[in-house]
Amino acid sequence: MKKVLICSFLFAAQFIAAQQNEWENPKAVDRNKLQPHATYVMYDKQEDAVKENPTASGYYKSLNGTWKFNIVKKTSDRPENFYATDLNDNSWKNIPVPSNWEMEGHDIPIYTNIVYPFPKNPPFIGGDYNPVGSYRKTFTVPESWAGNNVVLHFGSISGYARIFVNGKEAGMTKASKTPAEFDITKFLKKGENLLAVQVTRFHDGSYLEDQDFWRLSGIERDVYLQAQPAVSVKDYEVVAGLDDAYVNGTLSATVTIDNAKKAKSSVKFTLLDSTNKEVYSEVKPVAGATVTFTKTISHVNQWSSETPYLYRYIIEWDAQGGKKGYISGRTGFRRVEIKNAQLLVNGNAVMVHGVNLHEHHPTKGHAPDRDMMRKDVALMKQNNINAIRMSHYPHDPYIYDLCDEYGLYVVDEANIETHHMGAELQNSFDKSKHPAYLPEWAPAHLDRIKRMLETDKNHPSIIIWSMGNECGNGPVFYDAYKWLKGRDASRPVQFEQAGENSDTDIVCPMYPGINSMKKYAAATVTRPYIMCEYAHAMGNSTGNFQEYWDIIASSKHMQGGFIWDWVDQGIKAKDANGKDYWAYGGDLGGEKLQHDENGCADGLVTADRVPDPGVPEVKKVYQDVNFSFANNKLTLKNNFFYTSLRDYNFKWELLKNGEAVQSGSFMANTQPGKQTDIPLVLDTAENAEYYLNVYAYTKAEKNLIPANHEIAREQFKIGGDFFAKTKENNGKLSFKKKGNTLTFEANGTTGSFDLATGMITSYRKKGDTSETLSGFPTPYFWRAPTDNDFGNEMPKKLGIWKSAHSNPTVQGVTVGKKNDAGLPVEVKYLLKDANVPYVVNYLIQNNGDIKVTASIDKTDKNLPEIPRFGMRVELSGNYKDLEYYGRGPWENYSDRNTASFLGVHSDKVANQFVWEYIRPQECGYKTDARWIKLSNGNSSFTVIGAQPLSFSALNVSTESLDPGLKKNGRHINDVHPEDKVYLHIDLAQRGVGGDTSWGALPHQQYLLKDNKYTYTYTISLL
Repeated sequence: MKKVLICSFLFAAQFIAAQQNEWENPKAVDRNKLQPHATYVMYDKQEDAVKENPTASGYYKSLNGTWKFNIVKKTSDRPENFYATDLNDNSWKNIPVPSNWEMEGHDIPIYTNIVYPFPKNPPFIGGDYNPVGSYRKTFTVPESWAGNNVVLHFGSISGYARIFVNGKEAGMTKASKTPAEFDITKFLKKGENLLAVQVTRFHDGSYLEDQDFWRLSGIERDVYLQAQPAVSVKDYEVVAGLDDAYVNGTLSATVTIDNAKKAKSSVKFTLLDSTNKEVYSEVKPVAGATVTFTKTISHVNQWSSETPYLYRYIIEWDAQGGKKGYISGRTGFRRVEIKNAQLLVNGNAVMVHGVNLHEHHPTKGHAPDRDMMRKDVALMKQNNINAIRMSHYPHDPYIYDLCDEYGLYVVDEANIETHHMGAELQNSFDKSKHPAYLPEWAPAHLDRIKRMLETDKNHPSIIIWSMGNECGNGPVFYDAYKWLKGRDASRPVQFEQAGENSDTDIVCPMYPGINSMKKYAAATVTRPYIMCEYAHAMGNSTGNFQEYWDIIASSKHMQGGFIWDWVDQGIKAKDANGKDYWAYGGDLGGEKLQHDENGCADGLVTADRVPDPGVPEVKKVYQDVNFSFANNKLTLKNNFFYTSLRDYNFKWELLKNGEAVQSGSFMANTQPGKQTDIPLVLDTAENAEYYLNVYAYTKAEKNLIPANHEIAREQFKIGGDFFAKTKENNGKLSFKKKGNTLTFEANGTTGSFDLATGMITSYRKKGDTSETLSGFPTPYFWRAPTDNDFGNEMPKKLGIWKSAHSNPTVQGVTVGKKNDAGLPVEVKYLLKDANVPYVVNYLIQNNGDIKVTASIDKTDKNLPEIPRFGMRVELSGNYKDLEYYGRGPWENYSDRNTASFLGVHSDKVANQFVWEYIRPQECGYKTDARWIKLSNGNSSFTVIGAQPLSFSALNVSTESLDPGLKKNGRHINDVHPEDKVYLHIDLAQRGVGGDTSWGALPHQQYLLKDNKYTYTYTISLL
């Protein structure tokens, strides 16, 4: 009985608290908030409407700018009279709106992936930490607005917000990332008015906003007033489709009129083509709440990602008093459907070359400016990306306009994620507490889905609706799916949490295994397969990207996916020394709060939009021009649907031992879906290694892609074998052995060995006063862990190799007999920690070069995979010039090098370190090298492989980049280049991987799991 009373008391206390605290009541979705509608601004002049410049409208007044601001750390300290007209706010701070208050120096930015930044106990927000920001702004209403209704528009408020005008409550909102609008007409007065908004950072709605991003707060999108004449457009919908033959346009425009009964009025709908030529115009009287226009337009220009042709529409109506109202926007004719288990756009089975996009700005947080949004779209188009998943909420309206204009397919996603409560297809969770399965939370879910659709419905770029992300699949989503399908028949619905259940039109898994992909590819199915997230691009990643697309190419119903993700969510910061770095979770005051370190940095580009080395690989795999070569014929395959290859210039070059010896250019008129053979006469008569490179470049600027921009590339091995030839070994070798020292001289080169340690102790040109090498070849097996390495516990599981090179036991050094090839020296080691034999055979050649052969045998040793098999040398920092014949020019690894062509590349050593990774880690690698040369302007050090080598040449050591068993909060400003070159000369290094960053290994073929490895290279001095 006592327990029953206690439980009853606790339940009653929670119930009372929920009633007292509106921010902890999921049934209170909003208050006095207007119904959602399409994004638009009304104008009083048609010429201003078509320019879409809101500030020119007589019906629009921006409230962006400087507001007064007050913040407290807990709700009990909030100023409850924040809205009072007689409150003296002179002592309050100033803050720009829109912004996130954390980005303006108020409160702490929190990055967390899954775990809520407050105790998990829905709908309550426990603990003492729940900041409240209070805003105040004065404004005047134009006298010309007399007689009009006035609507207050917030593009997005992150937090539970109460809105007051002149001391009276106008309403309340909780859902961020979609507009919140309130009719404030009755609260206004002549002269100065006071707008006050109080935002509580965490609230019940925060349980539905558990996305993998920075948790930021405040008024983060545009704020403005919209005057509404007595007769106004309340909403409208333009559906521009195609007939069954995909030839003629099917136009439907439904205009909803507010206060239509007050007076006789009419609505005119006009459609213009891209040259402003009128295509259709009709005037209809307002006989009810809605006016509908329908028209079949013959032979329309189709909208697609390739051909983003837009028509402009103008809605004109009688706004009473002899005044007119205008709304203008753009639409594109396209048809989206699923047939034969394929997603079709205009009848074409599109390949989704996609990325996920979070709203992020390096200094503005979740309030990216238009320049940044435009930069995102431009970079995507330039790198063959054709689709965006708006993860995981509707974005600022401007980016949809850009996608419409320049051609990007969009999956628009509702602002719903409850990951910490549990997600289907991941781990088990308690559905009795999960909001997706509880009826009291259903209205909040449905509201967010409906507001997404109603706000963004007129954008042709949006081809798919998504109901949310990692949020369970409770009854509310089956209801929402039915509502979406009934409300908008022109677009399919995807929902990752549905798996293959009935409430998704597309099977859209995240991070599927290769085997599961192969299984679906081989199956007979009714739905397309488009990964909502794949190829986790955190840090040095994007490995095995080609392998994904090999599977996709095997089946017609496999149609691509969306890389996770586009942009690192780094926040620009300075350390105590004034050095810039990118802050991540646990920084900027958040070290004692829940955080997930650099998990926010999993983009293909940095926060300021500098592409990382994985982007060229993505660009190549995503390209729509494919090449093949056989029998002296180059075959071009055009995988575009609308674009002829006559829009491109083509260039080819023949490389002989890495150097271009023949080149040419051509044009092709290859039509979409067709292929063309181009005969090439290649001069490969000499005994050498030959490769053919082919490139496609744009002829003219188009859709943010500049002229002469590379859009496709391929390389073919034509013939020859670099490793078949041998370098001449002429010269006279002399040597002396005295005690444990072996000295030699040949061809102007001198050197010495310590026969006790088996190490080279000197190697230089005769007459040089200093050594070329400051560190001689040393076995080396470790790399500075990547983010993927930490995810699969490489530092822990493979840690025995970290110091395996240190202080090996010398089991024997044998100086052989000099022969025609030179003087052999064999050194047998036992690697101490690993207890494994390691043998190095040196051959001091007659020309002064040293051939090095290193071997390891871990048979029966029960040792883990080796991270890398190679050796390291060290040179003075003045060997700053790098030249090599291998894959480049950018960083590449065994599982990420199809875009990196074999050839002779040159650069500065200082440029080899990859500063784009937010956390220091393995970087700067090159594969398939034939030779490597480091020079100081007077002399050079050269390495030539007897087989392909992999290498890196950096001014920083692996040891300095390695944080240990944990990441330990290392940042890029912790990297301090030395006046030294660390040259790793490897047979191979494990791939970087790319499936996930929380457990997945590189694929088997990119791991070093053999028991025996051996390789040979030759070092020389010039």
